[in-house]
Amino acid sequence: MSTDPVTEPVPVTAPATAPAIRVLSVDFDCPDPAELARFYGEALGLPVALSSDDFVLLGREGSPGLGFIRVADHRPPTWPDPSQGKQAHLELGVDAAELDAAHARMLALGAVEPAFQPHPEQRRVLLDPAGHPFCLSTLG
Repeated sequence: MSTDPVTEPVPVTAPATAPAIRVLSVDFDCPDPAELARFYGEALGLPVALSSDDFVLLGREGSPGLGFIRVADHRPPTWPDPSQGKQAHLELGVDAAELDAAHARMLALGAVEPAFQPHPEQRRVLLDPAGHPFCLSTLG
């Protein structure tokens, strides 16, 4: 039996009466929830499910969403410099043949490309408008 955590499933043991727990959203701290929601909403084709001055939730009924929470003193990550950690990280998949086009689209939407690119032929690291790093990674 292999001990490789990538290929071996992790056994899940829960009592028969355990409550069902599911992901509702992944939330990002940011200075402007509406602007960051616009960026990810356009990039991923997700509608606004809930909105206030300090919080925007993107998503569809029955699926996990992305939330954006206003933090007045938000300090953007400094990736790859570890002095201000990356805080969150999304891995977005794209067909290998469309990596360049997806990269260009994200830049047009307001993403920024950091100089450091560890594996640009398979993955493009970009920063969203609030400075959070995310990756466009090839599928398959």
